[in-house]
Amino acid sequence: MNHLNPAQKLAARTRVGSVFGLFLLASLPALVTPSRADNPATYLFQWGSSGTGTGQFDYPDGIAVDGGNNVYVVDLDNYRVEKFDRNGNYLRQWGSPGTGNGQFEGPQGIAVDNSNNVYVVDSNNSRVEKFDRNGNYLRQWGRQGTSNGQFDFPDGIAVDSGNNVYVVDTYNFRIEKFDSNGNYLTQWGGPGTGNGQFESPDGIAVDSSNNVYVVDTDNFRIEKFDGNGNYLTQWGSQGYGNSQFQSPVGIAVDSNNNVYVVDLLRVQKFDGNGNYLTQWGSQGYANGQFDYPDGIALDGSGNVF
Repeated sequence: MNHLNPAQKLAARTRVGSVFGLFLLASLPALVTPSRADNPATYLFQWGSSGTGTGQFDYPDGIAVDGGNNVYVVDLDNYRVEKFDRNGNYLRQWGSPGTGNGQFEGPQGIAVDNSNNVYVVDSNNSRVEKFDRNGNYLRQWGRQGTSNGQFDFPDGIAVDSGNNVYVVDTYNFRIEKFDSNGNYLTQWGGPGTGNGQFESPDGIAVDSSNNVYVVDTDNFRIEKFDGNGNYLTQWGSQGYGNSQFQSPVGIAVDSNNNVYVVDLLRVQKFDGNGNYLTQWGSQGYANGQFDYPDGIALDGSGNVF
């Protein structure tokens, strides 16, 4: 599947759903906790429904958790971010359609730094917007282009322990790194299938050693780099088996540097070197099942959203 803009992504998923004979409604993935290998994820609870009201969603996309285990969800087609406590209780929201400060056109990725500031990738405005934990606008950076600090449909975002910000610049086939104020630091990547190259990169995550994991969607793999963009390793191929991918998108890392990848209708878990550990999920609307999950995040207790 080629990387698409928000409207195209939703339309493509609807078409895929018709092949399965299903009506697809994007919803917030269930909260699960990693457990034993023979029961890898125990379902806990869920929240959300389709709509525009508080606590409802219209094509939720990115998700992040702050130091207080509050959960932030990018509600893409409602042009907003919604904030909940870890039990799914609604706290607040912000955002509206537009190009002004604090507005969005195609919001996608979201990340939180050590001070609980929130960074949102505003894809169709080719920028990153930064807010405090209450949604108050702080700053922004980026515009359409190919130069340093510019973007062409940015998507994923992650923050390291030094509050450096990594942005997946999808159509420029690269990762750009900034400080927390948006000052450009470095970049890496390029189009292709070789080590350190990308085809439609999507999700990104950083571990406790500031290694960076990138979902290289159309190459059906995960690539791992150090914080300066030096290539370390990769894993994955196209398929439905263990360690294979069909449409990898979201990625997250836990406190033990295990890596969780959202792929089509399941979550696969790996160690930091890409060794397969376990998986869970299947297509459906029941507890613990998924209908094209997208974002993934973990809280301080290791619970997976």
